[in-house]
Parts: sequence; structure tokens; C-alpha cells
Amino acid sequence: MKRGILLLIGDILIVVLSFALVAWLKQVPKIAILQDYFKPFFYSLVLWLLASVLSKKYYFSNFYHLKKSISAILLSNLVAVAAMFMMMYIFRTFDFSRLLTFGTILSATVLEFTGAIIFNSILKSPVISEGGEESYSYDNNGQRVLHDSHRIGRIFKNQNSTSIAIELLKIIEKEQGKEVRKFIENYTQAIGESIQVVSTTNRVNVLFLPQEKYGCIVNLHRINDIQYINKFFEAVNSKIETGALFIGRAETASLRKKRILKKYFFPLNYIIYIIDFIFKRIFPKIPILKRIYFLFTGGQNRLLSRAETLGRLYSCGFEVVEECYLNDYLYFVVRKKSEPHYPATPTYGPLIRLNRIGKGGKLIKVYKMRTMHPYAEYLQPYIYAINDLQEGGKFKDDFRVTTLGKIMRKVWLDELPMLINILKGDMKIVGVRPLSKHYYSLYSKELQEKRIKFRPGLVPPFYADMPKTMEEIMESELKYLDAYAKSPFTTDFKYFIAAWKNILFKRARSN
Repeated sequence: MKRGILLLIGDILIVVLSFALVAWLKQVPKIAILQDYFKPFFYSLVLWLLASVLSKKYYFSNFYHLKKSISAILLSNLVAVAAMFMMMYIFRTFDFSRLLTFGTILSATVLEFTGAIIFNSILKSPVISEGGEESYSYDNNGQRVLHDSHRIGRIFKNQNSTSIAIELLKIIEKEQGKEVRKFIENYTQAIGESIQVVSTTNRVNVLFLPQEKYGCIVNLHRINDIQYINKFFEAVNSKIETGALFIGRAETASLRKKRILKKYFFPLNYIIYIIDFIFKRIFPKIPILKRIYFLFTGGQNRLLSRAETLGRLYSCGFEVVEECYLNDYLYFVVRKKSEPHYPATPTYGPLIRLNRIGKGGKLIKVYKMRTMHPYAEYLQPYIYAINDLQEGGKFKDDFRVTTLGKIMRKVWLDELPMLINILKGDMKIVGVRPLSKHYYSLYSKELQEKRIKFRPGLVPPFYADMPKTMEEIMESELKYLDAYAKSPFTTDFKYFIAAWKNILFKRARSN
């Protein structure tokens, strides 16, 4: 109902805009519009809206199918025109401009068609149809069982404790391809416990699965269509044993971009991509706009980065076993490691607060400009495991950093908000970097103990000594901390001058 009302309001704006545009082109005086055309326009608008409601033009579901939405618009507008002609004939009102009347109708129709095409592209076109809200699982004969809020499909139990039933594998192969079947079978063959295969976006369907715990849950539906993604992952976590597997898939932002640019001709493909990115990526991250996004989409077809997908899984108690790109999707296999972390205040905006170890070993909230995708902080152990560290102590090939984030790091914009921490007394101008728990754990015991004796700083000794390896970084920090303990002011002054020399003349930058 709310969506329909919003569409109705949008249609009124289109008609008013069309009327104003045609009146401007016809150079109709403002006084004439108010005196001669206001009443006819108002009655025509009422007929227009009545015809639209009767022809079901404002049914939101139409916009998932371009032909339906175009047909509804065409039918509605033809009915409206016919009704206007009839009213003009009955009341003999032929004294106002036909150009203004039919120009408004034509302009409004063109704008509605354009809006329907763009809206359909945003909702559905860039991706393969996923069957809307349909949720299902499979029984032990490989038969699909639809779910609803009161009924859940029967569990498929691994009869031989060696592989999924042949019928079920055939269904997976038919729906998602032979490579996907092999990928899933490779991980389910070795599981000697029950396996549940579902295709759902509703966490309730997972919570009410008949068995208490499973050895593996496979969700064939892409996670982009799940409205409450973390809650869904938490539901899966509650239904599997520690060490058990969860297999799923997602369309990442890079795959979405590639698909859209390939699907449409230039420059329409870039226009659709930009609109899709703004509406599906930016809107869900901003509190006010988030309501508009979910109102119109119900969480369908969300734009997710690879980093956010995996980061959400880690935050919900999983660890990555394997990730693989198949048939334009990222398939992931994750293992339950712990209970969900339940982040109390997840941050999505440009200014973020990160937990860092400060003086005395206490956690402080460090302010920074966002340079990474949301939930990226949960991926530090995974990135370290697959990429190790590069020169300067940063992670190599860190896919968590956004394109804009790389630029901001080069010019130090990301660290300017730390001035807030300096004003609060959590940090000082020069000092060792405030570290996350994971980074802190990589340091030697001696350095850990010395670090927490003093406040961390904005300008680290790294920029004065320019170390390359992890060992050299630790040596540099030990050298600084020992000197600072003896002569705080002199040490910070010397390191500040040396750091800015390297920054200005040797172009030392954060990666």
C-alpha cells in the first residue's frame, strides 16, 4: 500500500511537470494558466488518477516485469484520454488548448515509460531472475518443497553418509550448472551427518528446520535478496554444529558492474550502472535513505562487495574455507567457528570509529574516514592468512580498500579525524600507531608491554625510519619508545621533523 501511494505521488509530479513543460514551450502566461487552465487541468488530473488506479498502474509488482508495467501505463493513459474526450463532449468544453492538453498527456506518457524502464532496471534487469520471494527446500527424493510462514520443507538426510542424493545433485546441476554441482558435492561428500539444502531469503525458514543441528546447510538463493543478512547468517549459525559448513552464493559489486556494462549498450549501460550503484549501494548505508530503499525493494537485489559479504560472515561466527567464482557468482564455503559477534553499532557512513588498543591496554574509539568496505575489519585474520604483509607492514592485495579509499590514504585525508582523539586525550601528535587486536597480536611480547605504557600517536615513527619488513617496524617502534621514555618532548620533536621530511620530500604515504 505504501509503495502504491508513493507511485501515485510520483505520477502526480510527472503530470504536473509535463503540464509546466508544455506550458513553458507554448509560452502560456502565468495569469492564463491560473485563470483559464487550472480547472480543466485539475479535472483532467482526477480522471488520469482514476484511470490509473482502475487499470492497476500503481501495482508495485508490475515493475518487476517491464512488459506488464508498460502495458499498464499504456492502458491507463488510453482510458484517461478516452474519458477526457467523453467529458469534453458531454460538457462542450472545447475552448482550451488541445496542444496543451495532449502535449501534457504525451509528455507524461514518455516520462512514465522512461521511469518504468529505469525502475525495472534497478529492481531486476541487471541480474537473472531469482524467483522473487519464493523459498523452498528439497525432500529425500529430490522434490522441491515450497515454504511459507507455517510450513517448512522436510529435511533431506544423507542416507549413505557419503554423498548427497543423486536426484538432489541433478536439481542443483539443472538450476545452477555442472560446475556448481561439483563444487557443492566436493564439500558434502565427506560429511557424515545430515545435510539441508534450501533456497530461501527468510531466516524463519532456517530457524524452523525440523532437525536441531546439521552438518551442512546449503542455500541456493543468492544472499543479495536477503533483507536482514546478518540475522539470516545468525540463524544458520544456530542450526549447525561448531565446525560444520555453510555454503552459499552472492553477486559481488564487481560482478554486477561487469554484467550491467555487458548487458546494455553505451552509454545506457553506464547510466544504469550509476543509478543502480547509488540506489542499491549508497541508499542502504544512509539511515534516512535506507528506509526509502527497503520500502521500494524489500531488500531485493542489494549491491554487496566481496569484502562486505565475507566480513558479514566472519562477524556472524564463520571463517572462510573456500571462495570460488562460478557462473557470474561468488560461491563461498564457510565453517562455523564461534557464536555471532553481534556488532552493537555497525558503521556504514564516511566517518567511522574503530576499536584500537590505547594506553594501559584499554580499547579506545579511533576516528577515521572510511577507506574500506563495511565489515572489512572482521577480515583481518583472513587477509593475513591469504596475503601476508607487504613492505611497510600493510596487507598485500587488500581487496577491502575501496577505490576512493586508496586516494584518501595517499593524501592522508583518512587520518585527519584522529585530531578528535588528540583533543579527547586518547592520542598525541607523535607516537606509535593505535593497533587493532589482530595487529597487536602480531607484535612481540616485549613491544606489546612497552606500547601500552604510552598513548598512541597520529604521526608514527614509521615515517621517520621508513622500515620495510615487520621486524624492522618492531625495531623502529622499540627504538622510539625507549627514547621517548627517557626524553618525551625532544624525541617527539625529532621524530616529527624527520617524518615530515620524508612525507614532503620522499613522498612517504600510507598504503
